[in-house]
Amino acid sequence: MASVEQAHAALTAVTDAGSGRSLIELGWIQEPRLVGERAVFLLALPGFAQAQRDRIVTEARAALLAIDGVNEVQIELAQPTGAAPIGAAGHGAPGPGAGQLPQRQAIAGVRQVIAVSSGKGGVGKSTVAVNLACALAATGLKVGLLDADIYGPNAPTMLGVADRTPEVRGEGASQVLSPVECCGIAMVSMGLLIQENQPVVWRGPMLNGIIRQFLYQVDWGERDVLIVDLPPGTGDAQLTIAQAVPMAGAIIVTTPQLVSLADARRGLAMFVQMGVSVLGVVENMSVFIPPDAPEKRYALFGSGGGARLAEEAGVPLLAELPLEMPVREGGDAGRPVVLSHPESASAQALMALARRIGAAHLVPA
Repeated sequence: MASVEQAHAALTAVTDAGSGRSLIELGWIQEPRLVGERAVFLLALPGFAQAQRDRIVTEARAALLAIDGVNEVQIELAQPTGAAPIGAAGHGAPGPGAGQLPQRQAIAGVRQVIAVSSGKGGVGKSTVAVNLACALAATGLKVGLLDADIYGPNAPTMLGVADRTPEVRGEGASQVLSPVECCGIAMVSMGLLIQENQPVVWRGPMLNGIIRQFLYQVDWGERDVLIVDLPPGTGDAQLTIAQAVPMAGAIIVTTPQLVSLADARRGLAMFVQMGVSVLGVVENMSVFIPPDAPEKRYALFGSGGGARLAEEAGVPLLAELPLEMPVREGGDAGRPVVLSHPESASAQALMALARRIGAAHLVPA
């Protein structure tokens, strides 16, 4: 005859992919009980964990059916106590349900973490992240860059270190990776650990694992700030970072056109729901400056989109970055534009962004 204690013990083994904590401990699985040969429990997932729902249901059902005497599993769905819909909280404060978040763990030696995010690909998010990291370093800060775009890592190419391999010490859970030092910053990326053109074909749990290794098994040393270049969208990587570490906040990168704004709104709303402060919006490719007529400006992708998104969300418009040939050339050559063409309009706008972020949120040790 099965017991409630057996059911409770079986469900304790079902964990959150991001934090590794038991869902019983987190309160996401509640009230396990037995009704004859049927095991019943209440599933109360917060909004940010809905992406794990199918896996959790499958694992919980399998764990209970493995108990002798349990032949059926019934799952009752409930809204977590105090959970808030997307956008219900102010941009700078956690929503009412934020108290249910797993305990975030700081990174040894890292004083602040800032995520650079976008709702969609192709808006120049990695270009902004890499140049922002280099620009912050140029202001005197000790800067790290974590390329969290596991499936499409671009930072090694943009920094000219795609041919370098970081040193790895130890084995298994005690492994420590030494970041690559370049352009005044320390950087880690999946692109440094795989062969050129090798695809990363991983499911969510493996992706979460490597991101957590990049956070906690890298010898970051003493850093005033770690810039995290997130992949596009609102998937596993974003959830892992937001759940794992306390952050100074997130920067949302968009271009002016409507399709980019629609996706950027979703990304911004995700951080709001998870209780992560949104530092502001960066509008990239705001105007095109032709190399043969630098006095001219062309709004190739429309205008005012970044300002509109910032106003809607009640956050600052941090920068409007122009599109120039040196930006692309610097990224392809492995020398970011803030270093290769510091006199360019785009480099000056990025430096102004770094000074603004640094003055508002970062203080050197």
